[in-house]
Amino acid sequence: MNPYEKCPVFENQNYLLRLVEMADAPELLLVYSDEKAVPFFNSDNCNGDDFHYTSLERMQIQIDKCWLWEYQQQGFVRWTIIDKNIPCAIGTIELFNRRSEDDYFDNCGLLRLDLRSDYEQEEKIYEILSLIIPSTFELFDCQMIATKIPPFASKRKYAAERLGFTASDEKLISHQNHRIYSDYYVLVK
Repeated sequence: MNPYEKCPVFENQNYLLRLVEMADAPELLLVYSDEKAVPFFNSDNCNGDDFHYTSLERMQIQIDKCWLWEYQQQGFVRWTIIDKNIPCAIGTIELFNRRSEDDYFDNCGLLRLDLRSDYEQEEKIYEILSLIIPSTFELFDCQMIATKIPPFASKRKYAAERLGFTASDEKLISHQNHRIYSDYYVLVK
């Protein structure tokens, strides 16, 4: 299945993951304006954007001119994470197959997880990632999955390790400016 032809939906009793929509902007603004959440976001290789948005207009621009545009160009898929118990958008997940001749992270499903700070809990992270990780290798035709986990993000680390991820000493090198990034965890097929 090509996720760019039809974006898959993932769901369990607590969470729903579906392609981001413009209607998500007000609820996602609560995520991206959350100053406690911003340090957990992976902004590596994102042209200096730290994803800290404080206006609805800026959130709408990000959804429309970046996330949905990239999806149409088959650059990446950005899912909205909905807590079905509220119901409310509480974050996003981005995934794409990264190709590189410059570093270890070639043919790699690069995963970015952005959550509201009150969801930065091991069990919640594990449950959310458990919805999408099993399908990632096939969906993105990749040999490994990588996600950035800063040293202070212990709950993410524990959740990722439960899913089989291990810390990597390898560095991700930017295609744009050859900047070097670290703190990645990988799951090899």
